Amino acid sequence: MRQRLPSWFRRPLPPGAEGGRVKRLLGRHGLHTVCEGAKCPNRAACWHDSAAAFLILGDACTRDCRFCAIPHEARPAPPDPDEPARLAEVAAAMGLRHVVVTSVTRDDLPDGGAAHFAAVVRAVRARLPNATVELLVPDFQENPDALAAVLAAGPDIFNHNLETVERLHPFVRPQADYRRSLAVLRRAAAAGARTKSGLMLGMGETDGELRAALRDLRAAGVALLTLGQYLAPSSAHHPVARFVPPAEFDRWRDEALEMGFACVAAAPHVRSSYHAEELLAHGGAP
Repeated sequence: MRQRLPSWFRRPLPPGAEGGRVKRLLGRHGLHTVCEGAKCPNRAACWHDSAAAFLILGDACTRDCRFCAIPHEARPAPPDPDEPARLAEVAAAMGLRHVVVTSVTRDDLPDGGAAHFAAVVRAVRARLPNATVELLVPDFQENPDALAAVLAAGPDIFNHNLETVERLHPFVRPQADYRRSLAVLRRAAAAGARTKSGLMLGMGETDGELRAALRDLRAAGVALLTLGQYLAPSSAHHPVARFVPPAEFDRWRDEALEMGFACVAAAPHVRSSYHAEELLAHGGAP
């Protein structure tokens, strides 16, 4: 049975006028967002602020993670070569200063979609030379050439989410691997990228397991961290073990900063791309 949201998680919806404009703009240009695909609880607030996290390479994923609402498909449609230019145009129309781009995982592609990510960065830079670009990438199955292609495009932030603690990975992310994700982040940090990662709390992790995951991320060179409350998209997904109170998020933020993270966003509503520009502004150097 689905649990009721606690009082600290509920908040009023913003007016819908700007959100409607953003949704229509995305629809006219045939673009997807992770805001809709992953049923993010912040999408109304972000769209009200004329912000969105673009979802490239289609709207169906070759993996079937137990926490994610994005549909699974073994053979999604091939990448759209015009998508980078359309995304850049919409980012300009929205007046974005910080452009967040993520994707479904495309294990069916030889490079996992790395070249497409690089093309998006180049298109955004050509259209919005003063904007910063944040990429939230899959693990590319730790393909070094794919990682090199993405890093060569020079994103301002290279983000790859660890999502949960090591013990829960086989249940929550059965087609991913905890150590592989850390290796991807380590490679990016070693190449000089400003790295970012995030975890969801309330999936059944213990304090000791979460603390170990944070230490692993720091050892991998991760500078920016997000911690947010996990919400199950449906009763068929991994269940919510508990709702973490705001004070506990505050404690984890303080502990993570003591570990050496440059900047930490930790609160029930925090997601990877939520107020991402602010995290970049306060994040310092890699």
